[in-house]
Order: sequence, then C-alpha cells, then structure tokens
Amino acid sequence: MSTEGVEGAVAGPVVRPRRLRTTPAMRRMVAETQVAPRQLVLPLFVREGLSEPQPISSMPGVVQHTRSSLLAAVAEAAELGLGGVMLFGIPETRDATGSAGIDPAGILNLAITDVVGEVGDALTVMSDLCLDEFTDHGHCGLLTPDGRVDNDRTLAAYAEMARAQAHAGVDMVGPSGMMDGQVAVVREALDAAEHSDVSILAYSAKYASAFYGPFREAVDSCLEGDRRTYQQDPANAVEGVREALLDVAEGADVVMVKPALAYLDVVRRVRDAVDVPVAAYNISGEYAMVEAAAANGWIDREAAILETLGSIHRAGADVILTYWAAEAARLLRA
Repeated sequence: MSTEGVEGAVAGPVVRPRRLRTTPAMRRMVAETQVAPRQLVLPLFVREGLSEPQPISSMPGVVQHTRSSLLAAVAEAAELGLGGVMLFGIPETRDATGSAGIDPAGILNLAITDVVGEVGDALTVMSDLCLDEFTDHGHCGLLTPDGRVDNDRTLAAYAEMARAQAHAGVDMVGPSGMMDGQVAVVREALDAAEHSDVSILAYSAKYASAFYGPFREAVDSCLEGDRRTYQQDPANAVEGVREALLDVAEGADVVMVKPALAYLDVVRRVRDAVDVPVAAYNISGEYAMVEAAAANGWIDREAAILETLGSIHRAGADVILTYWAAEAARLLRA
C-alpha cells in the first residue's frame, strides 16, 4: 500500500501537554508539588549507655546515637533547614510500667534537654510519647493481669510522661500509643502544668503494619504478641479519618498517618477532612525496602528517595517524618 500523502493527511492534536515537559526549566516552573526541607522531620534514636553510635543493620545509614553524637546530628539538621527532629529513647533498664520514660533523669528526657540546649528554636524538638520503648513487654501501655493493654491506666501514665517531656523543654509531644482519649488527657495534663505552649502531634491513624520491623530493631523492642487490639486494622480507611477527627476535637495541633506509602489514600482522606496540618511517617520498612533495592542496583536511589517523599506530599502531607530528611534536604538544595 502506498504511504504517499499520509503524513500531510494526519491532523496533529491541538492540545499537547508534552509542551510543558520539554525542558528542565519548564518542568520546574509548572511543578505542582515541591517538597521543601522545612517540611521534613528527622527521627533520631538515642540509647542510654552507648560510648559510640551503634549502626542499625536493617536501616543502613541510621544509628542509635550516644548523647554526644545526637547533638552533632541535630546541629546538622538545623543547618540544613529541617523542620524538626523526633526523638526516641532506648533505656538500659526496662520494667512493666515503663518508668524510665517518666523519670526526669531517663534517657529520653535528658536527650530532650540536650537537644533544646543545642539548637534552641532553630528546630521543632519533638518527642515520642509512648511506653513501648520503656516496657519489658514492649507494649504501648500498661497491662492487665491477663495481658491486655489497659487503656485508662495507660492514659494516666501518658499524662505523667507528657509533663516530664514538657518540663525537659520539648516543643511538641507525639502521643503514638493509639489509646482512646490520649490526646485529651495529654492536652489537659500539659495545660494543668502550665505548658499550654507545648503542642501535640497526634499519631491519629497508626496502623498495625507489617512495615515496622526495622524500627523494632532500632529500639531493641521487647514486644510480646502484636498490637492489633489498639493499632488500626490496615483494611480500614474511614476509621482513620474518624480517629483524626476525634484527635482534632481533643486538641491535637497536627494529626498524622503512619505508615505513609501503603496508606496514601488515608493521607488524602485525612487532609480533606481536617483543618489542621497533616503529617505522615515514612517508616522504617519503607526506608529499608528502598535502601535494599538500591544496594542491589535495581533502582536509582536518590531519584527514588525524592519520588517517595514527593508522593507523600502530593497525597496531602504537610509534614513528613523520614529517615532521609537530612539527605533529602541536601538533594533538594542541589
């Protein structure tokens, strides 16, 4: 068959979206989503009794810090323009009630004071408000004699923990245990102790995820069983929105969805439902998967990091907790 005249007979499209993709400058100009260092929060682990930082094998590049190495990490975070740091403490001694998390001389409370003294108001200093790192059973609350998590007794412990962290100088507490009523109790405790300026980042929609494995190595978890009676069912999205709305009503200043990547739909739903900032936690398993694939040469690591964070922001997260925060800030500056 002759093709003579075919080229001239084909009418090209009038609307050509590709025009806006023709050059790097054009793509930058029309980009709909841009992650900035100020939106990133770096989670950091500090372990009591260490003489030098301890690498976490399942999270390449992440360590358990000493108190002194923690200060170097937060100073770098401030210099990079990050939004904040989230501190997790790992004590030498654990007990059934997680008393080291409430002790003013416990590792987390000491670290809060150290970090605030190092960075002042250059970073938002946040702290995990939960008992799981401090209990010898690894659960996020106090247990009944038959091994169930006692919601209301745990709330009383959270109130004490909130007061201790506020006294240590924290800017924002992060109640993460998924106890019913936790935000209201923490807010009341802070206000009663004249810490009304301490804000609350509520772990509102925290799912019982399979992606937490590396984190449990990071905090040397003692978990017995699972957390499915208090963390959310991965099947449920409407429930995640309900939890976020309850937390806003109880006084949360920011609400969070955790994990991020497997729950981008929930991030979007929560963003559409609330009138406070929304955070998402790009968790340890998500980090470890990218690192492992990159180590095997299967993906472009730096591009994957930025694409991951961009997707979380695009879904609706105003703030992203990520172990790549410092590296991503450097990449975004390049």
